[in-house]
Amino acid sequence: MRLPILPLLALLPCAAVAAVPTQTYSLTANIPGPEGGWDYAKVDPADHRLYVARSTSVTVVDLANGNQVSSIGDIMRGHAVVPLPGKRLLVTSGNDATVRFIDLTSGKEVARLAVGKKPDAAIYDASGHRALVMNAESGTVSIIDIDAMRVTRTIAVKPALEYAALAGSTLFVNDEDANEIETVDLANGKAGKPIAMPGCEGPTGLAYDEPHARLISACANGKAMIVDAKARRVVAAIDIGKGADAVILDPARRLAFIPCGRDGVLDVLSLNAPGSVTLAQRVTTEIGARTGALDPATGAIYLPTARFGAPDGPGRRPTVLPGTFHILVVQPK
Repeated sequence: MRLPILPLLALLPCAAVAAVPTQTYSLTANIPGPEGGWDYAKVDPADHRLYVARSTSVTVVDLANGNQVSSIGDIMRGHAVVPLPGKRLLVTSGNDATVRFIDLTSGKEVARLAVGKKPDAAIYDASGHRALVMNAESGTVSIIDIDAMRVTRTIAVKPALEYAALAGSTLFVNDEDANEIETVDLANGKAGKPIAMPGCEGPTGLAYDEPHARLISACANGKAMIVDAKARRVVAAIDIGKGADAVILDPARRLAFIPCGRDGVLDVLSLNAPGSVTLAQRVTTEIGARTGALDPATGAIYLPTARFGAPDGPGRRPTVLPGTFHILVVQPK
């Protein structure tokens, strides 16, 4: 996952708003949490809990009981958290090239699998009872049988793999170094022809809008690429904030949310029109809020971030101030 160099102030002017969503969104609260870095987050609607991958553990927020915060697991640079059936959680552990399974009832690890170097993004394929793990440094995809908790296949793709989206038996994966979307045929276990994205730098977040068969790819340089998944070509580019690291899809409300950490904004895209995607709203959030998760029951978006001080040297990133990690809550009105 790309960690953008973050400015101390958000200076991006508001872009023109092209459409108005059926609901408007605003920043309503923040939830304090423990120290440490963060990456992807996910809400499990079955148990009404938010999970955030952290440096050494997983932060758990009980959304149904006063946003109580706790920590589970022992991780070495967590990147992705994937709630699974049977009250289990899959977590990618980047620094030791493993995937951990955590029992959510006990909070204890029940299995640990070796995968490729720097496992980053991971998604759940319910139809195949499997998880797909993108190993960024190795440039491979690990296919994991979630019932047996074992790796069943490893598919060679390219290094610098980021987030992925699944459409049938085709896996689409952002490649943040090649500035393209890699394609993988899961039926035969082979990588296919990539989809070029001219004008996109550092694509990370990716989502698939199934009703219109289109992909939404978030680029670090302030662009969202709309890709026809069938024709496999870019059909539009939308101006967004800089430093995006996720695309959060809300299929029920026909919206996509892109948190832009460098500029401290959450861009809301309307997916209503079959032939176009439009910027519907821009919500001011905070610097560093680059990933997040949707609660499908309420429509709320949860954005982990912290506050930053001056860089500790020339060309270095701003330092995270101790005791400032928190999760922003953006809700529909």
